[in-house]
Amino acid sequence: MKAYLSTLLCGAALCLAGAAFADDFPLKAMPGDDERDFWLVEQVNKPGQLEAMRKIVSSEAVPYSGKLDKPIQIALIYPSADVSDFWARAYLAFTKRLDQVGIQYETTEFASRQIEHSLQATYTDQVIQDADIYDFVVFGPSELATQADNIDKLANTEGFTTFVWSFFTPPKYLTKQPAGWFDFSAAEGAELICEYMVDRLGKDITYAMNRGIPGITDNQRSGDFAACVQEKGNWTLAYEHYGEYRREGGFDGTNLILQAYPEAKIIHNANTAMAMGSVEAQIAAEKHKEIFSTGWGGTGLELDAIRRGELDATPMRMGDDVGAAAAEAIKAHMEGRAEELPHVFLGRITIANDQMSLEEIDALEKEAFRFSGVGKLSR
Repeated sequence: MKAYLSTLLCGAALCLAGAAFADDFPLKAMPGDDERDFWLVEQVNKPGQLEAMRKIVSSEAVPYSGKLDKPIQIALIYPSADVSDFWARAYLAFTKRLDQVGIQYETTEFASRQIEHSLQATYTDQVIQDADIYDFVVFGPSELATQADNIDKLANTEGFTTFVWSFFTPPKYLTKQPAGWFDFSAAEGAELICEYMVDRLGKDITYAMNRGIPGITDNQRSGDFAACVQEKGNWTLAYEHYGEYRREGGFDGTNLILQAYPEAKIIHNANTAMAMGSVEAQIAAEKHKEIFSTGWGGTGLELDAIRRGELDATPMRMGDDVGAAAAEAIKAHMEGRAEELPHVFLGRITIANDQMSLEEIDALEKEAFRFSGVGKLSR
């Protein structure tokens, strides 16, 4: 690493040992291994690592123990131009935690929208071409399978350390794993919102979905949700629309549902943008009081919609955990403690809903956005 090589506390042998461990998967076999093309969290994290990292992230910052000759250089390639404020909040939590631990840094952002897959490939090539500039690269893929080649290229590039945001399923087929993955479990969120809705709304329900883009994320957010409500509530899926994680996709999909499938009184939305589009369509049709709508992530836009009575429930991430954890991972790498880190970090999820008091929602929001701040972000 260019910026702090002279004060790095680990020797080359220790650092190389940590890197070798990252590709030595699985740590244990799990049922269904032959059917999956990715590793489960339990197969890439040593016992206790995730819990230890969560404790660090939720505690007061401990200053960096080394000294820097100049600021470290960080490249961020992510769909921060998307409607969701997840990326902006992750960036704020990331940089504020770096400030707290006393690591000087400079960031270069390569922004895109969620659907601009080829633009992320262009950015990847640009960062690799300028590899001698950067110490760390944070990559937020538009979709995991689509961007797997770019993750592989970044991980195989010497000169910087690569982290991945917003995914927690390391593909088996990568020739080299990035140093770490930081996300919230979409599968856990799907199960939590499923159980909440079946308990609240009952069994034998007809529903519809605004899905994202085919791939791991939507398979878990939407596919696992569908399997869960069918198994636990005998729910019937009337229609599913692929809205590509866009507000327009949620709007168009909801209009189709309202017109062609009026029996569907529940609409599951797989991200913030589609949830906002869905709400907009329902309000325009004066149907928002008749439809039970969900979002995904518990972003500021979603919480405001819940307060207004336009959205009913969402799996809410303690959003700032991802950015803060990445900052702590950089600190650990710089202090020669990379082997202590979980390969996959997962933040906490709870269900925010319209039956909560305003005080309860406010308390959840304050905890989730302790670095990035409560309220809608200026974009």
